[in-house]
Amino acid sequence: MTTDKPVPRSPLGILASATATHGTGRPDDIALPRLPGFVESAFSPLAYEVVRQCLTERPGVGSRTAVALAGLMGDTTTADLASRRMVAGRVHNPLLFMQATPNSVLGHMSREFGITGQMFSLCTLDDALAELLAMADLLLEDPELDRVLVLGVELGGGERAAAVYRELAVGDHPLAGLPANAGMAAALLLARPGAGAPATVRADETHDRDTGTAACPGSIQGLFDLAAAHRRLSRDGGSHLLVTGPQAPAFVLTADSEARKKETETHAHQ
Repeated sequence: MTTDKPVPRSPLGILASATATHGTGRPDDIALPRLPGFVESAFSPLAYEVVRQCLTERPGVGSRTAVALAGLMGDTTTADLASRRMVAGRVHNPLLFMQATPNSVLGHMSREFGITGQMFSLCTLDDALAELLAMADLLLEDPELDRVLVLGVELGGGERAAAVYRELAVGDHPLAGLPANAGMAAALLLARPGAGAPATVRADETHDRDTGTAACPGSIQGLFDLAAAHRRLSRDGGSHLLVTGPQAPAFVLTADSEARKKETETHAHQ
């Protein structure tokens, strides 16, 4: 494979996946869950919701679980609100400063779900899905880790965010023109194949990278699409080729029929 983009060196097993949207106008939009200590913004509640879904479906040992959160600009709703208050001469609100940092919601998840493995938040102008899968592949080299939870969150409008999207996007951003509190999130709980994962994802070395739909640099749309495809394949079986953009890695998602059968039998007995 001749690419300088980050890709996982080996297949990864997918234990669980989740997606959530709010305020986008899609039929599956959700009401934001109440998250103590986090106000005004959809960023942290959406992050919490997809993590909750994955860890409820596949509980595990918190000390052997790592987490990586990706997003192009983080919690712009909170950051912009704090800036407007400061410019208007209003009293500084330390709560807004705290929740504007993506690591804050990771700390909340650590306490809520007992996760004590490594936690990272990252921003990238490359393909966020490729970055997250490559990080999970690297982290799983650690013999003290069994699982890596990767997630991404993006928010909608706001003048500053819209200007950045216009500057960076090759095509239309999926959240362009939506209110600032609109958002989308996706998560995948990853492990090595053979660890009870009913599906695997791997980089496709044969794909022609000159084809594909242009995407906004740093967008989590690829992660969202992979999570949605995984949930569909977990039900129907088969395989799926995911192309995130021109000159970007492509990924093959394959459902393991035997693992799916065992997973179904396990849930049936619970």
